[in-house]
Amino acid sequence: MIITLVHLKSVPVPNSRPGYCNRVTRQFFKQHGLDWNDFRKHGLPEEAFLQTGDAMALRLVQHARGEL
Repeated sequence: MIITLVHLKSVPVPNSRPGYCNRVTRQFFKQHGLDWNDFRKHGLPEEAFLQTGDAMALRLVQHARGEL
């Protein structure tokens, strides 16, 4: 499955509005060697997020799959 910016902006966040903020997301992408600009245009395979092992990334994938 391809994870897109739509998924990123609509993921449920406890005690907040839906979606992850751009600043934190860009830091995450840099930390994990992911291309933020390519993601914004085309999305990325869920495997790219799952491989990070990051809790926010795992939540994003669950949301995209409709599991949240």
